[in-house]
Amino acid sequence: MSAHRVALVTGSTSGIGEAVARRLAAENIRVVINSTRSVEAGEKLAAELPDAHYIQADIGDETEARRLVAETVDHYGRLDILVNNAGTTRLIPHADLEAATPDIWREILGLNVIGTWQTTVAAVPHLKAAGDAVVVSVSSVAGSRPAGSCIPYAISKAAIEHLTRLLANVLGPEIRVNAVAPGLIDTPWTKDFTAIAEHVREATPLRRVGDPEDVADAVFGLVSSAYTTGAVLSVDGGAHLL
Repeated sequence: MSAHRVALVTGSTSGIGEAVARRLAAENIRVVINSTRSVEAGEKLAAELPDAHYIQADIGDETEARRLVAETVDHYGRLDILVNNAGTTRLIPHADLEAATPDIWREILGLNVIGTWQTTVAAVPHLKAAGDAVVVSVSSVAGSRPAGSCIPYAISKAAIEHLTRLLANVLGPEIRVNAVAPGLIDTPWTKDFTAIAEHVREATPLRRVGDPEDVADAVFGLVSSAYTTGAVLSVDGGAHLL
């Protein structure tokens, strides 16, 4: 069995997930990289990090989510940290109710909420066995404010935040459960959000758009904070104050 802690980071081949994987690896934590489709990017990232491992799996599928956790434990012999980062969305104006079809709701909730749930459930026995284990899920400022790329996405993030509190209540003391709620972060997904970025730079207290590394630092902070559970940490440059 590895003497090092082991982290599984879902959706970790780019953006926030990649930054989290790199941050944890820099702390001598063995990291499992995951994606549904970006196999080449995942294998490349795993090769760049010390003793990292890539596993392709779609957490929206229960069998795949369970396989992802099982292969992580098979490879390293343990699981100490689960970062639920994988998610999806659509760009739909909030006022366009008809465009947010039931199929889109099922797609977004199926991955963002149910995928997070079934991956966490699969991981719990191994996290309990590790002791001093932690789950950190990635929410969004849209989970608590009338914002976000579409209404189904915002609802999914609100669900993640309450799921965090509910799981923290039942999984302690063996497992701590927390979440981060990023604001606008500079990733490939947000590269065209120029108007929103300008507003963030003008209106928020820190006057800048966040970097993936800002979120990664917050995730590691929650991983390391032994007396914190059930918390949702805003990583938004103060946008939640507006």
